[in-house]
Amino acid sequence: MTATSFTEETDPFCLATIDAAAMLFDAPWQRYAVIGDSLSAGTGDKSVGYGNQGWSDRFAHILRQVRPELAYLNTAVDGATTVDTLDHQIDGMRNFAPDLLHIPCGANDLLRRSPDFGEIEQGMRKMYDLAAETGAELTTFTLGRSYIVPVFPDWTERVLTLNDLTRALADEYDAVVVDMWDHPVNSREGLLSADRLHFSTSGQAVMASEMVKALAAILARRTP
Repeated sequence: MTATSFTEETDPFCLATIDAAAMLFDAPWQRYAVIGDSLSAGTGDKSVGYGNQGWSDRFAHILRQVRPELAYLNTAVDGATTVDTLDHQIDGMRNFAPDLLHIPCGANDLLRRSPDFGEIEQGMRKMYDLAAETGAELTTFTLGRSYIVPVFPDWTERVLTLNDLTRALADEYDAVVVDMWDHPVNSREGLLSADRLHFSTSGQAVMASEMVKALAAILARRTP
């Protein structure tokens, strides 16, 4: 599967805006916040044939088709760790009072010589505690398997450990996990940006669609 095989309109993993909005027709959320790092921000290079937006802005646009009055806050900062998010973004998020909140999965916490996963879990748990206090619907991602950091030969094992931690905390706090680890888009040529870390906008479009599908499934289960 090559990057040049599709455009946003023909990509089998992408939802058209009108179809995505139809899946969220009964979405109750009116205050959507995103905190965290570059993954939360939707950082990535432009892909030919795809709009130049990250997943979070795309998702906000889709949700506005259902809730035109939607308030949207994205404080995500490239390079932010969980501690950075706690120190610099939590207060603004709480003041915003979201009813839908996306939180990071700690990707930048892995970028050290020897990650302390006990410390990482402690920081993430504190973040989940504070996020849960808002009463918002919580969402997060797992990291995809296409991300590459060659300087760390154990990178895959690090990602697997972090993803397991993310899934466990999300289950404990009833957060929605959009699991990108096994998604077939990981095998797509040209998926990654030049930095080999971030999905290009073709991947961002897929992530936005996966977020729609995950939240639509939650809404369907809650329908009487």
